[in-house]
Amino acid sequence: MTLAAGMPRLRGAPADPWDDLPELLARIRPPVFPDRLFDITHYGAVTGGRRDSREAIAKAIAACNEAGGGVVLVPAGQFLTGPIHLKSNVNLHLSAGATLLFSRDPKLYLPAVYTRWEGVECMNYSPFVYADGQENIAITGEGMLDGQADDRNWWPWQGGKAHGWSAGMPNARAARQRLFEMGEKDVPIAERVFGEGSYLRPSFIQPCRSRNILIEDVTIVNSPMYEINPVLCTNVTVRGAKISSRGPNNDGCDPDSCGDVLIENCTFNTGDDCIAIKSGRNRDGRRVGVPSANVVIRGCRMQDGHGGITIGSEMSGGVRNVYGENCRLSSPRLNEALRLKTNAMRGGAIEHVCFRNIAIGQVADAVLQIDFQYEEGENGPERPVVRDIDLRGIFCGKSRYALQLRGFASAPIRDVHLEDCTFRDVLLPDVVEHVVGLELSRVTLNGKPLTA
Repeated sequence: MTLAAGMPRLRGAPADPWDDLPELLARIRPPVFPDRLFDITHYGAVTGGRRDSREAIAKAIAACNEAGGGVVLVPAGQFLTGPIHLKSNVNLHLSAGATLLFSRDPKLYLPAVYTRWEGVECMNYSPFVYADGQENIAITGEGMLDGQADDRNWWPWQGGKAHGWSAGMPNARAARQRLFEMGEKDVPIAERVFGEGSYLRPSFIQPCRSRNILIEDVTIVNSPMYEINPVLCTNVTVRGAKISSRGPNNDGCDPDSCGDVLIENCTFNTGDDCIAIKSGRNRDGRRVGVPSANVVIRGCRMQDGHGGITIGSEMSGGVRNVYGENCRLSSPRLNEALRLKTNAMRGGAIEHVCFRNIAIGQVADAVLQIDFQYEEGENGPERPVVRDIDLRGIFCGKSRYALQLRGFASAPIRDVHLEDCTFRDVLLPDVVEHVVGLELSRVTLNGKPLTA
């Protein structure tokens, strides 16, 4: 079931690229749930954070689903659990003062389930909160989801010394390479079985092949890998989430081959990209062939991270119609504010991307980075397409670069438009390589007009 396939392209090239936004927002509607309550403590869950409440939570979810839907309530207190698999018409609601503590025992996240890992489909450890082929599902409330990942649990599997790994310890490098080779060879997904002994960390929240999804108000901390990672989903709302997790590959919110997505009023403090829009990696992403389309990001705050609002690098299925507005970003440990990354292995197209009214205090590197030289760079058979990028009302108080745009001579970046933008305290001149159609209107850099 590929629910995001066939998402409409909202526009060709209207006079104002923002004209289609109201139509898009009218389509994104969070699910509504019946007024039925299923308290997990009535099914055997016990507070204190020591006794495993997995079975009780699963029973409450099953009962809610069988009754036609409603709210599975996690009351105040700490509850230890393993993987939670949501079912249709279930709202998992964490009350204020409630914490779900996810077990550090990897064996609890087996048997392997269908997932996408760094943009390649496989069978792997269950994500901590998971759904596959479901409709009308939610995670809401003012409570907390704590993955309990740290430099001794989950994070060392990445193989980096900065997060607890040292020589002689197991890591995911061999399995990661094996998975990518399977993707290049079109190995059937049923044969791409990982899990125990492979050390591929699961994502925290990952609904797959599902529709009508709401994630609202919850706090997410200490994730093993990606934090919110919907895959092949449609009609997704992420609202008011507070995400703080500084581990490796701890992206905040990564819609992957998803359509009609709203991310609003969220706060990100992450160990990788705050938001990264994706659509599969290399040949495997092109095989699936489902773009991420019609994504709105507004009212968000970004603190630490690699990129604030990012597209890629796994974007081989294409990304189009992205709108970002009224966001605030600032940290000396935030590398880029607006980041598009690809290369000659990814291929695919990024097109029709619009940002406006973005306030940036400071970033460590570039305000706008479009980078075809990411990882493999030109070493590959594909030629990515990036075109129709529109920035308006962007302010940055401090950065190393304002613009860092690096295309290929054989595949230039096309049609980048900046209007009413101010870049202050910029240390180095812009980098502009292989760009066709760069237009600047009322743009200043260090107090002086900037021309294309």
